[in-house]
This record gives sequence, C-alpha cells and structure tokens, in this order.
Amino acid sequence: MTLNPWRLRLLADLAAYGTVRAVAQRGNLSPSAVSQQLATLERETRTALLERTGRRVRLTAAGVLLAGRAREILAAMDAASAELRGLSDEPAGTVTLAAFQSALPALAEPAVARLASRHPQVTVALWEMEPHESMPALRRGDVDVIITTTDFAGAELDPAIDLLQLTSDDIVLVLPSDHPLAASDAVDLRACADQRWTFDVRGSYMSELATRLCREAGFEPTVICRFNNYMLSLGHVSRGASIALLPSLAVDPRSDVVTRPLNPPVSRRIIAAARRPSTPRPEVTAVLAALRGS
Repeated sequence: MTLNPWRLRLLADLAAYGTVRAVAQRGNLSPSAVSQQLATLERETRTALLERTGRRVRLTAAGVLLAGRAREILAAMDAASAELRGLSDEPAGTVTLAAFQSALPALAEPAVARLASRHPQVTVALWEMEPHESMPALRRGDVDVIITTTDFAGAELDPAIDLLQLTSDDIVLVLPSDHPLAASDAVDLRACADQRWTFDVRGSYMSELATRLCREAGFEPTVICRFNNYMLSLGHVSRGASIALLPSLAVDPRSDVVTRPLNPPVSRRIIAAARRPSTPRPEVTAVLAALRGS
C-alpha cells in the first residue's frame, strides 16, 4: 500500500474542517476534485473512509483513525524537511504569518522588510486574520506564526505554543478635530453616552471590546456604522459623522482626527505566537527574530 501525502492531508483537513467544501476552499480546489481524491484514497487503502449522508460526508471509524495517523505522518515529514533545511547555514523556506489589521503595516510589514535584507531565501506569506481567528488557525497548522493579543491568545499555559512579547498598544478615543471632547487631556467614556459611534464589524475584537467598554461606562452605544477597514472608520470620524474607539496602531497620523486616551486608560498586550516544533525551523526562528526587531 502506497499512501499519497497530498491525499492524506485532504483527509486530515476533512477531519479538522468538517466539510468537503471547506477543504476545497482551503486548498483552492473544487469540491468535486477533493471528493475524487478522497475516493482514490479509499481505493488505495481498500477501506471505507467516508460515510455519505445525502450531500454530506463524515469519517468512518477507519477514516478517523487514518486522519489521526495522517497528521502524525505529515508532521514527521515537515520535521524531516526542517532538519534538512537546518543543515544549511542560511534559513530558507516559506513562513505564513497572520496578523490583525492594524498590526500588518505597523509590525508585520517592517519585520518582513528587515527579514528580506538579512535572509533573502525566506519568503513570508502575509494573511490578515483577526485575533479570535488566528490562534485556532495556528493550532490547526493553517499558519506558522501569528501576531495577536493576550485577550484572545488562550495559550499562556499551552506547552505546544511559544509566545513572544512584542509591544503594548493603547485603546484611544478617536474624535473629529473640532469635537468638544478634543479639549480634554483624557476622556471618561461616560461623557460619550449621547454620541454616535462607528464600530468594527460584529464579532471582531474591537467591536467586542468597544461594546464592553461602553456598557461598563453605563450606556448602550448608538452604532450608526460598522466597517472592517480602519481607514473607512477614520474617514467617517473625520467628517464629523461619528466617533470611534480604535487601537492607537490603527490611527493613521495623516487622518484629520484627534485621539485622546481613556480615563481610566485601556491598553492591550501584543504578542507573536508559533507552534513549538519537535525540530526547530530556522525560517520560523528568523521571522520571530525579525518581529522582535533583532
């Protein structure tokens, strides 16, 4: 019996993501192509790996067993590749780095530029990913390194995850330049109870944080806009149509807005995280060093 690593990866992905469509989207394939490859794997193993119920499939007991073994096999192959790369003095390979929106220009892109001059054989693929999405993606193996916040990390006591402190970032009130509250050195959110707000999209880190802070200040915010792009939020505020709560990293200094710290102050700790491999990957170590600025 010869097992094809690519088909094993598709089976492991099916176990992780649950549907053929999700596996296809992850691999940039059509659902029919994924189904064909899984059917080929069944023929190669002479074992029923899938149960079909209408248009959906689920793993049989044998499928669950092989998916678990597939993850072990693929991890061993990745470790062997890392060991071979480690024989070279120069790190090489591709590292997938996921970061939330405001961390991409402020932290990720400068690190990639530093890395390019030091280790030109390392390629970094940048993905935008919100903090509540990135840690699960890291654990699944979808990405190699993430920039996230401790609010969503959930890995402080996880021996399988290495954490690296990067910086801290204040949450600030963003106001039109002529807003009356701009005269304050710091703003108690209770003074904003009658304001109209621009928030991030529902379920995002900043939407959840801003909602919580307003409620802790004793009011339900009147949200008139939701954008998943900070430049749109800054533009709306600059026109005097609303105010916003944003991370200071997200505020473009060219925007016609003013920012004020909160009273009491609110900040978040920003970290990088990577899986702790059995065999070190020099290219991942190089990316972490670039993020640290060393």
